[in-house]
Amino acid sequence: MLKRIPLKNHLQEIQLISRRAILALILMIICVILLIIRLAYLQLAQHDLYITLSKKNWLDLVPLEPTRGLIYDRNGLLIAENIPVFSLDIIPYKVTNMPQTLSEIAKLVPLTDIELSQFQKQLKQHRRFDEIPLKMRLSEIEVARISENQYRFPGAVVKARLIRHYPYGGTLSHVLGYVGRINVQELNEIDPINYSATNYIGKLGIEKYYEEELHGKVGYEQAENDASGEPLRILNQIMPTPGESLYLTIDVNLQIAIEQAMDGHRGAVVAIQPSTGQVLAMVSEPDYDPNLFVAGVSNLEYQTLQQSPDRPLYNRALRGVYPLASTIKPFIALQGLNLGAVSPEDTIYDPGWYQLENSEHIFHDWRHFGHGVVNISKAITESCDTFFFGLAYKIGIKQIDDILHQFGFGELTGIDSGEELPGIVASPAWKKRVKGVNWYPGDTVNSGIGQGFMQATPLQLAVGIATIATRGQHYTPYLLLGEQEPGKHYNQESPVLANKVDVENKNDWNIVIKAMQNVIEAPNGTAFVYFGKDVGYTVAGKTGTAQVRAKKHTPNEGDHENQDNMPERLRDHSLLITFAPVDKPRIALAVVVENANLAKAVTRKILDAYILHKPVVPPTPAVTTADKKGKDTHDVH
Repeated sequence: MLKRIPLKNHLQEIQLISRRAILALILMIICVILLIIRLAYLQLAQHDLYITLSKKNWLDLVPLEPTRGLIYDRNGLLIAENIPVFSLDIIPYKVTNMPQTLSEIAKLVPLTDIELSQFQKQLKQHRRFDEIPLKMRLSEIEVARISENQYRFPGAVVKARLIRHYPYGGTLSHVLGYVGRINVQELNEIDPINYSATNYIGKLGIEKYYEEELHGKVGYEQAENDASGEPLRILNQIMPTPGESLYLTIDVNLQIAIEQAMDGHRGAVVAIQPSTGQVLAMVSEPDYDPNLFVAGVSNLEYQTLQQSPDRPLYNRALRGVYPLASTIKPFIALQGLNLGAVSPEDTIYDPGWYQLENSEHIFHDWRHFGHGVVNISKAITESCDTFFFGLAYKIGIKQIDDILHQFGFGELTGIDSGEELPGIVASPAWKKRVKGVNWYPGDTVNSGIGQGFMQATPLQLAVGIATIATRGQHYTPYLLLGEQEPGKHYNQESPVLANKVDVENKNDWNIVIKAMQNVIEAPNGTAFVYFGKDVGYTVAGKTGTAQVRAKKHTPNEGDHENQDNMPERLRDHSLLITFAPVDKPRIALAVVVENANLAKAVTRKILDAYILHKPVVPPTPAVTTADKKGKDTHDVH
């Protein structure tokens, strides 16, 4: 008998299917609602974000490098310019084999190790679509070679660029400094946006101090890219803002005259306009060619400069510290007069030496047999050490420090260069802190003639003599005469009066200045031989001799050691600070010549060139026919 099979419950199945369909429909509706909410969020709330991301896929902002500002001297002569050059650039994404490409290019144009090294560094810092400089300053022949073989190097392009150039070479190297490629440390200090298209930055001098003004502001161009990111066309452009043009207080003609007067000797010269503090010239010898550093100096060239015993990279005008030597005497004389420690009528007898009470040590005058009867004017004129030994001990080191600080010694002058050293105005506290020993009366005596611990830079000496020239008006020295933004008016800088050196009796200035004038014009003056009476203008000054090594005095010794018999590097430095004309000073000058007694001769040539417009190097006379005929039988001088 067959088993009975029950019939299906169709109603129940329909109800089950209906419930499932309703549930699926509800889920679908929820998903659609969520999708609509998500789309609304993306389209409305996140609209700006995704529009930006979308544009970024097909639009790109390419930074444009601003043109670096030009630099002129006070007379409008261009001293730092931008010249057009051809450079060989590489676009990395177009190069399939970079090492092989560089090797093949090197067969056409020589590539130095430094060029390859700098290229590899920039390769890591730039995008693969950027044009990265491989070699700057291509010659016409090299441009022709690259153009002729362009089909072999699809990723290599020849570009026209502007590059910094210094037309006066080393003449202004220690004033202007130079620009060079941005290094890793500088990358962390600069504005990455404003320097996004710039490879160079000021390294020293004016170029570094006024980097912000000279650099300008970056521009942009909006480029349309294809699907692979390669630029197709330029849609929009924001031009960069060029840097400001700077006008310096420097007189290039005076700078050249000073360089010629130094005639290759080591040393420094600083010239200042006393009534304003404007630096007319600032020379440090030897110098170097800043153009070497623009495109990249080779390791050999840099090592040669760095290891040279003449130290051409060292800015002696701002960083060279020398003993003040006898140039300190006018400042101490002024303080002695102001304090009443000495009067114009007071005299001493100078036997050629000075000795403290209860001391066996003898302080010798530079003139072995002394100067005889000496007052303060004669002491300055003849540079009598014995007189200032006694005056320094009488007024004390505290008063010496006080007057020197008033004239700007022992501290930064505030010049707009940023590389200077403060020098040293020694004191008991300074000696204890630095040397770890006490101050002795003999230290004060030595300070009276600028020896011992006292040190100053040529710039400080120039500021000091300029302050004497203005009878106490101490101006902050400065190099920026004015600046001009593109398309705007010229703005001139104003002098800044740092302080006034006040003395109770104004006649004290006349006493000191008259004695300094006698240094130059009186027959017994220490600089008379180089100037005399028929100079053509009035000059006041003070000579100085800075000892490089200590001298031993013996009873049979003459007035001077024979410097010519000594090794050159052990010979004394010569110093001379001057201002002229005396009544209406136009120039204050500090000259330091290392290891040679030439400061007086150099100063005379400089002042003649500036005031009388005499050439330092006389022009070579034209050779006539008669001269040529007589050349065989007469010496030509």
